[in-house]
Amino acid sequence: MTATTRQTFSVLIADDDPACREALRDIIEPEGYRTLLAESGEEALDIVRTESVHVVLTDYRLPRITGLDVLKIVRQMRPQLPSILVTAEASADIVRQAFAAQAYSVIPKPVSKHVVLYTVVRAIVRGYGPVNPVGEVKRESGPAQ
Repeated sequence: MTATTRQTFSVLIADDDPACREALRDIIEPEGYRTLLAESGEEALDIVRTESVHVVLTDYRLPRITGLDVLKIVRQMRPQLPSILVTAEASADIVRQAFAAQAYSVIPKPVSKHVVLYTVVRAIVRGYGPVNPVGEVKRESGPAQ
């Protein structure tokens, strides 16, 4: 499989801190996923409206609207779109609110590369079906049509 094949999945990364956005991109892109970057909740929502997005990865602290608000609005726009909240404030209350908003997962900061990749891949599997090790959805084999 080529990286081009793997780029059928897009991950939206929303974080107002450029260093955090870039760090998450540097974790996800080398695995072959297309990344879309947003520095605010409003920009993230615009991207969800206009682009093909398969997973939303958003920081909790964003200017004007929180990442939690982004998750709630995304859920209204595209109910099946897996969303992951990333936060340095992973208190029990924020985690509870995230799961009440139907977040796929909550990842505490500082992030671990392995936790981010594992969570993104699992969100893709849950949202789009089994994937092979290089990120492409497996198709059921059967008679050619």
